[in-house]
Amino acid sequence: MRKLLRCVFMTNDHVAVRFSDVSFEYDRSHKTLLGEASFSVRAGSRIALMGQNGAGKSTIFKLITGEAQPTGGQVFRTPADATVAIARQVMPKDMLGLTVRDYFATAFTETEYSLDKLIKDVFDIVHLDVPITKLVKELSGGQQARLLLAHALIQKPDILLLDEPTNNLDTYGIDHLTTFLVMYEKTCIVISHDADFLNAFTDGVLYLDVHTQKVEQYTGTYTDVVEEISKRIERENLLNARMQRQVKEKRAQAEVFAHKGGKLRFVAKRMRQTAEAAEEQIVSVRQEDKTIRPFTIPFQNFDSHFDGKILQLHSVSALHGQKVQEKKLDLTVRKNTHMVIAGPNGIGKSTLLAQLATRETTHATIPPEVIIGYYQQDFGNLDGEQVAYDALREVMVENDEQHLRSTAAGFLLDGHILSRHIHALSEGQKGLLSFCRLVLMKPGLLILDEPTNHINFRHLPVLAKALDEYKGAMLMVSHIPEFVAQVRVDTTIDLATLKV
Repeated sequence: MRKLLRCVFMTNDHVAVRFSDVSFEYDRSHKTLLGEASFSVRAGSRIALMGQNGAGKSTIFKLITGEAQPTGGQVFRTPADATVAIARQVMPKDMLGLTVRDYFATAFTETEYSLDKLIKDVFDIVHLDVPITKLVKELSGGQQARLLLAHALIQKPDILLLDEPTNNLDTYGIDHLTTFLVMYEKTCIVISHDADFLNAFTDGVLYLDVHTQKVEQYTGTYTDVVEEISKRIERENLLNARMQRQVKEKRAQAEVFAHKGGKLRFVAKRMRQTAEAAEEQIVSVRQEDKTIRPFTIPFQNFDSHFDGKILQLHSVSALHGQKVQEKKLDLTVRKNTHMVIAGPNGIGKSTLLAQLATRETTHATIPPEVIIGYYQQDFGNLDGEQVAYDALREVMVENDEQHLRSTAAGFLLDGHILSRHIHALSEGQKGLLSFCRLVLMKPGLLILDEPTNHINFRHLPVLAKALDEYKGAMLMVSHIPEFVAQVRVDTTIDLATLKV
């Protein structure tokens, strides 16, 4: 558990962002994400924006930046020319082929002649040290995460928007980011599923309720808000129980008096009116985020001739500074063996997993009959133009429509979500889709690169239990020690020391 920083924040008197009865729905699907939502963010505050996967949190960011326009109501920024910069969840694909320097040049509308110095300064802030001539696609996931943040910071915006900024960051990177945000003097709104991270620096929460399409505004840390919501739900449930008893009693009395006739019919009418008044007092209790159902990832059935060697690891390599170091190994991974690949950002963890997942490596031997299930941290192995349903159907051995939809429902993927193209899904929904694919494909080798990225924290214990119980061979990279601690690990390869 990371140590939390407790600070008191002084905000300015004016409002930096205000939503006034804002509605938003997608043109094609007509799915409503916001319904007359109203809230305000004071200048200089640090606000967490939370909600279930797919609720529309990233859409709120697009409305603030002007990338999307509301279908009703208005979005105000004060002053009207206040600058906004966003650090997105994942690197845009059209930026991957740029050099680091050219990537930062896209942050400015005009040529910035002191760009190299600005890059150096912002690298000091995000603790990143890579050549500016290097291609973005050559950087690790953690380095790209720092690059996304630096791209927003170099603009020195009045309003800073951070979309899952801790994804792919190691513990040191998260602590460094937290320290920066504690000292940040301008307005900051953060989307994150990392409760500890949010508790460290936020002083308010905006909660987007996927059921009501409204935004609830709270003061305090995430933990304060969860406690407040729990108490409110308890009060509302008690009130509803009392009102429902009264409704039942008055309706029963009304039935008795109605059958007696005469003047007693007027008594029955008053009883029914009392029951109706009690029904009107029954409040709509806030619905909590749904959690995915417990699940099992089935292990591949091999024929009797298979020798049981799922993976033979001959060597591993790691990037230390600008030099690649290699260590010879003779490691055989069989079923029911769980392995963690450890090391800091940029050392080569994701590169190793990608090479194994595609079998494009001389470091290891994986028999051709072994089915590899791969969770890629940026979902690059998913086809954005493919419909979600087809992405599930293609990995199934048998054609079982009912099993597909039942499994998908367990991951909160309903018919509406399954009918959408993958590029239209939220990052959290892509993560759940990826896990659903793993269940349906029944892999013999499971390769997981940051499997907690983009996933609602409520789902993490369910995911950890499924991985802990997986009977096949598993390789995992994760920057969340609390998550890894819940999963059985038999072997750890530390690329920092090249020790097993």
